[in-house]
Amino acid sequence: MRAETRHQLKTDAFSRVTLGAAEKTAHWSVEHRNTLVAAAIAVIVIAAVVGGGWYYQSTQNEKASFEFSEAVRTLDMPLRPAGTPPQPEVPSFASAKERAEAAHKQFQAIVDKYPHTHTADMARYFLGVTAASEGDDASAEKYFRDLSEHGSRELASVAKLALASLEGSTNRAKDAEALYQDLINHPTASVSKVTAQLELADLYKTSDRPLDAKRLYEQIKRENPGPEAVQIATEKLTELK
Repeated sequence: MRAETRHQLKTDAFSRVTLGAAEKTAHWSVEHRNTLVAAAIAVIVIAAVVGGGWYYQSTQNEKASFEFSEAVRTLDMPLRPAGTPPQPEVPSFASAKERAEAAHKQFQAIVDKYPHTHTADMARYFLGVTAASEGDDASAEKYFRDLSEHGSRELASVAKLALASLEGSTNRAKDAEALYQDLINHPTASVSKVTAQLELADLYKTSDRPLDAKRLYEQIKRENPGPEAVQIATEKLTELK
């Protein structure tokens, strides 16, 4: 568990740097979105290693994976300051919504052209992410729920994390709590127990349940002696005072 915790936290940090964070969505904080994207990147890495590099098992998957990388790159493109005209040599977007819409079209094209590939499943997850960024909560929930019920174990856990975050931000704290508890009880390589615990503790904070949040942060500190988890939990406890 300790090694898993260190691995998950380092993966989250690495993914935040390499992928970058799109501007916060209408409902998700930057912190929550980064966690979700980082978990998705973990799925890609794990599938490539454990599955023997499924991106390249077929010509279809190879083509799909290239287009997928282009769509993810779109999500990381910079935003122009208001009133600044576009520059052809430096791709950029006028708003986070515009960027999400462009990426959404790219992910949808992957699903349409390569529907039976593993890459298409990852594209479906990011269709949910971009739909949330566009403010379309209903569509985002549908993508996440479908994957949480029918996706591979690793991808389903990431989809549950995203679904819980969405439910928590749309006044369904009880439903979100149930999903986080399920992830805590059934951790995966993509969504570790400590990741789900931290998200649940944040839900308690935003739901005006500071004592429950404090209890969970203290539990994280007891169960995870590694510096990363302890540091995060300590900082969160300080914020509660």
